[in-house]
Amino acid sequence: MTTLPDDLDPVMREIIERTRGGELAVNMGIEFLELSAAYSVARMPVEGNTQVIGLLHGGAHVVLGESLGSVSSAIHAGKGRYAVGIEINATHSRSVTSGWVTGTCTAISLGRSLATHEIVMTDDEGRRLSTVRMTNFLKDR
Repeated sequence: MTTLPDDLDPVMREIIERTRGGELAVNMGIEFLELSAAYSVARMPVEGNTQVIGLLHGGAHVVLGESLGSVSSAIHAGKGRYAVGIEINATHSRSVTSGWVTGTCTAISLGRSLATHEIVMTDDEGRRLSTVRMTNFLKDR
């Protein structure tokens, strides 16, 4: 996992480092490459995450997107707060059967109580596969 921001809440830092993004992210082979509130990047192998006819499962796109959006929102939430997903949607544009999928997460809005991110999934050639938009509610502990 990449280096986390210095100002990250210590509780969130420990959770992210210990879980590497959570059991589902680990099981799907997600690797976090860059993490911040405004911009994050992770990748996931297609192999092991396909549906019955061999295409990357649409839900796998959403898992990668939600993993990035959730961690980015948690970083934005700051000390003594946490992020809870309240909305997510995905548009699938292209299929993929091999290689890696890279998710690039960009903040649309980083507010006091809501954080919204757009996560674009691309294949090894940089072609857009899907777009996920996620909104998190930022809560006090």
